[in-house]
Amino acid sequence: MKDLIKSIFTILQYAGKTITVFRNIVFNTIFIGVIILFCLVFFTGEKNEVSPNSALLLSITGDIVEEKQIIDPISELFNETLGFSRLPEETLLQDILDAIYAAADDEAISAIVLDLSKMGTGSLNQIRDIGSALEYFKMSGKPVVAAEDYYTQNKYFLACYADKIFLNPIGIVDLHGLGAYRLYFHDALEKLKVNYHVFRVGSYKSALEPITRNSMSTQAKEQNDNLLQALWQEVENEIVTRRKISGATLEEYTNSVASLLKQFDGDTAQLALQTGLVDDLKSREQLRAFLIGISGYSTAGDFRHVGFKNYLKTVSRSYTDTSQNNVIGVIVAQGNILTGVQPPGSIGSETMVKLLRQARNDSRVKAVVLRLNSGGGSVFASEIIRQELLELKASGKPYVVSMAAVAASGGYWISADADQIWAHPTTVTGSIGIFGAIPTFEKSLAHMGIYNDGTATAELASGLDLTQPLSPEIKQSIQIGIEHGYETFLSIVSSGRGLDRIDVERLAQGRVFDGRTAMKLGLIDKLGNLEDAIKASASLAGLQTYTAEYIRSSLSFPERLLGRFKLEATTFLGRGQQRHPLADKAEFFTDSLAGLFLFNDPKAMYAHYMIHFR
Repeated sequence: MKDLIKSIFTILQYAGKTITVFRNIVFNTIFIGVIILFCLVFFTGEKNEVSPNSALLLSITGDIVEEKQIIDPISELFNETLGFSRLPEETLLQDILDAIYAAADDEAISAIVLDLSKMGTGSLNQIRDIGSALEYFKMSGKPVVAAEDYYTQNKYFLACYADKIFLNPIGIVDLHGLGAYRLYFHDALEKLKVNYHVFRVGSYKSALEPITRNSMSTQAKEQNDNLLQALWQEVENEIVTRRKISGATLEEYTNSVASLLKQFDGDTAQLALQTGLVDDLKSREQLRAFLIGISGYSTAGDFRHVGFKNYLKTVSRSYTDTSQNNVIGVIVAQGNILTGVQPPGSIGSETMVKLLRQARNDSRVKAVVLRLNSGGGSVFASEIIRQELLELKASGKPYVVSMAAVAASGGYWISADADQIWAHPTTVTGSIGIFGAIPTFEKSLAHMGIYNDGTATAELASGLDLTQPLSPEIKQSIQIGIEHGYETFLSIVSSGRGLDRIDVERLAQGRVFDGRTAMKLGLIDKLGNLEDAIKASASLAGLQTYTAEYIRSSLSFPERLLGRFKLEATTFLGRGQQRHPLADKAEFFTDSLAGLFLFNDPKAMYAHYMIHFR
């Protein structure tokens, strides 16, 4: 019996060693394979050459952004090499512009074909910037073609800059105007017995309405309606001008599509064609034949073309030359303003301070342009960033703010002291107001039979204990702090913009404005894009010759890990792919929930504007 046990043990030992050897062989083989694949891609990859008479297939994948979130380079390598698309993708606005402007002067490029099938969100100002680049391309005498199975509203807005717009015979052009919607949680919080303590200043500061109401207030509806009318008028003007149709025709299509469809027996494609929104209806094979007529056959039997990503490898990228003097530093600030160090996609106070200090201490940098796309966030973080911007000004280096889609509330807090503020006509700005919101869960816990009790030397000893109700003293203290923060905000705007305090008060109370209105009111200086702001900063610095350069931080491993986690959290929404309509609804729901618990201000004070345009 003893010998049998010993034999079994010996067999298990050998089996374990065999498994270990086999496992090591497998893992080492995989590791060597990864190294070989890495070398093959980076050292023996495709030559960056474009065949003559090629069309540029401008495939915009995922959301158009000012700055990409972090993507693990190994995952990105495998995704591109093996054709996986699990991670949500984003496309840099500047990459799109660089490709279009380069293609205009590239003799090898015969046309641009817009591929918008996987395009996600894009703000009105981004689409107009791309449209301006396409107009420059068309001046070279080369055509721009847009062709889709169906057009969502933002896809069509971009497509209207093309010479020819084609639609699949079973397709649709969806134009429905702009709407601003939010989810409201008051009754849900009541049922969950969450006690939300709300503090605010500003009649139009609607950020907290999802907590305090079940519907949009009259004031919020009034200002949102004014804003949406102004933004939609910009869209209408572009479509009417470029498609050479009447405003009445577009209004009827947008507001009375059901009655119009009856005239065409429900044929959405024929309706779009007869209305003048598209030039022709083409099946995929008919489209392929048309494109072959422009650029000829490729070796694969398709129309001759070069993909967007491959073409970018042949293009000199803007704002990346680090060898020049007389530099205009471009710092991208995109996302919610939070305290501490934050990855791309959010504006961390410490991250931004580090970049601004880097620009201030770099003798090559003569001026700074802050490219801002933010609805704000933490007041504490906003003020830390503003203090560093004042240090930049004190050093003699001018700084200019270039507002993108949104630069409101905390975003305006950090803009007000700029030497110049540039915005797009469709920029949403203003929202000068302050609020605070603290949830406590004593009722929820009590409902489950859990209670908090004890003793202390003073009423405030418990602090902000979320398991207890806020004491009257704490409530009063927070409200006083909110009012002080609001007065500080008014003073910053009054001083920074050179406006009378009474006038600022009239523009404040949380009101928001489009770019054109904001310029009339003195909240911004000029209408223009990032390039216009760069030229303005060079002029302020007295530079005749200069180069613009991105100032970016190198990320540590923990920061990359945080960014990767944030990216993975959005994967299920399907960005960068053909999205099911419910994916947009899911994203709308999760973003609305995130708005209730988003920030990390140590004083629980926020200057934030958040709305969804659809």
